[in-house]
Amino acid sequence: MMHLDDMALFVEVVKAKSFRGAAEALGMPNSTVSRRISMLEKALGLRLLHRTTRRIELTEAGQVYYERSKRIVEEARLAHLELGDMLAQPTGVLRASLPVDFAVTYLAPLVAEFARLYPGISFEIDLTPRRIDLVSERFDIAIRMGEPEDSHLIARPLARLVPHLYAAPSYLALRGEPISPQDLGRHDCMGMIREGHWMLTRGDSQCEVPVGGRFHLNNVGMIKRLSTLGLGVILVPEEIVADELASSQLQRILPDWQGKPMPVYALTETRLLPAKTQRFIEFLREKLASKR
Repeated sequence: MMHLDDMALFVEVVKAKSFRGAAEALGMPNSTVSRRISMLEKALGLRLLHRTTRRIELTEAGQVYYERSKRIVEEARLAHLELGDMLAQPTGVLRASLPVDFAVTYLAPLVAEFARLYPGISFEIDLTPRRIDLVSERFDIAIRMGEPEDSHLIARPLARLVPHLYAAPSYLALRGEPISPQDLGRHDCMGMIREGHWMLTRGDSQCEVPVGGRFHLNNVGMIKRLSTLGLGVILVPEEIVADELASSQLQRILPDWQGKPMPVYALTETRLLPAKTQRFIEFLREKLASKR
């Protein structure tokens, strides 16, 4: 199979009617052009050009090869132009799996902004915490919080979210506001199932606080909702409770202390991504970084 580059070079030689003219147009040595055309003829087993001291002329085989090659090279050029247009203005369906609460609270405005920037992209969005199979389920991308579990996927870091402590004003009016991390031991602290302690830091200080309460769940949205109803203290990134803070349903407590930063990753099955997915990852990375 001939390389497309050799076809394109042959077409340029014919158009220029000389090796020298083609070499000057392409910015390569005249000897290189002559050698590559000779190698092309040898590979084909046919002479394509009659060479004279002043000019070149097509053989019968060369005329046929030129007509075919010219169309192929032009089609390839148009294909590259179209791909360039797709990179500049990507199109297609972007299938994304997003974490429920982070998506609804925080990512939704960003997705809307991205959609306005790229009107040629449509979206199929799956809000789920489950582990998806990017290959068999044909997802382009999954956004996940926490360290990635599947080493077979390509994980691209987007941000690191810092958890803080929050509680409803009604809960604090009833139970009082903690003034130190150790005070959390006498409070109802709502966390994920099997979460028996919180690691908190303040500058260089660090403490591990045993926590407990009546509720242990596996859904951040439910944890957040129960906290707004006055049922306990939660440790989550501000991005998750932005609306509840704005409406004063929750307030921050122990403001000098924070939890362990939570990474956010974009997971893909391969490093070779279509333009729509590349642009989405770049957009989220830029936006998430600017909001830190």
